Amino acid sequence: MADLSSNAPANQFRIAVKKQKVWLASALILLVTALLAPDQATESLGFVAKSLTQTGPYLLLSIGIAAWAVATGADNLIARAFTGSPALMIFLAALAGGLSPFCSCGVIPLIAALLTMGVPLSAVMAFWLASPVMDPSMFFLTSGVLGFEFAIAKTLAAIGLGMAGGFIVLALAGTHVLHDALRDGVGNGGCGAAKIRSPKPVVWRFWEQSERVEKFGKEAVKTTLFLAQWLTLAFLLESLMLAYVPAETITSILGGTGIGPIAIATVVGVPAYLNGYAALPLISGLMEQGMASGAGLAFLVAGGVTSLPAAIAVWALVKPRVFALYIGISLGGAFLIGLAYQGWTLL
Repeated sequence: MADLSSNAPANQFRIAVKKQKVWLASALILLVTALLAPDQATESLGFVAKSLTQTGPYLLLSIGIAAWAVATGADNLIARAFTGSPALMIFLAALAGGLSPFCSCGVIPLIAALLTMGVPLSAVMAFWLASPVMDPSMFFLTSGVLGFEFAIAKTLAAIGLGMAGGFIVLALAGTHVLHDALRDGVGNGGCGAAKIRSPKPVVWRFWEQSERVEKFGKEAVKTTLFLAQWLTLAFLLESLMLAYVPAETITSILGGTGIGPIAIATVVGVPAYLNGYAALPLISGLMEQGMASGAGLAFLVAGGVTSLPAAIAVWALVKPRVFALYIGISLGGAFLIGLAYQGWTLL
């Protein structure tokens, strides 16, 4: 029998590399830049440091909110969104999706629980569509990078997209598209089901319980490391984009007030969207070079909803035709949201 222990160092190395892949990507980009253009590498480092400093207050607020949500158990409030009439459930689910602190991966067991417990697909779709676009931490970071007005617009876009998707699904209820929507073998929701079946009370004064204080600390460290690595990479890429991508190119493709730039941004957002936090500085840089604000919002909405973690959450639980409906609503909604925001900014 093979000695598995001999592979332990190699396995540990692979795990370490996987955990640090974002930092390694930043280091590799900076190394290549230093070899090819030493002056630009220095400028990029300064740009990253300055950008992180400027967004520091928003980062601290975002980290605090994320840690607070875990320590208090505020995510248990989500269960209250899925009671009442179908229309009320859609509204509350979209609102909860746009304001809840769930990440795309963390929402998977919760969604599984909702579907297998018989919660209408219309309400689940509303939550699904809104959740990846905005959360409290994202709101404050968006305010810091793109401005408070843009953050409000993105929040309204998340809630509006969720509601639109929910009512579209409600209108299609009973049709072939939504018949037998779940994949075979979808379980009982795993650990996420407990939050729906028997939600626990929120402990607002979490600092009075040592285990919750420990949760707060662990989540704060986890969120800090997560945001630091992605924002460092994003600001580094932004510095290179500002240095080497001609502003007139961006303006010609994604600038202006027509529907073309918004349509392009919607489609490009699907493959180009790396991460919700990393996308903010990139869009900021593009907008500084002439990208239309409506195109920027369309990119963030389309990319957020169709990002790999969010899309996997849907694909894993529903039939392909329902997944196709999800993608269609996502892209169509992002395009219309971009048009609406562009029109509003021109008033």
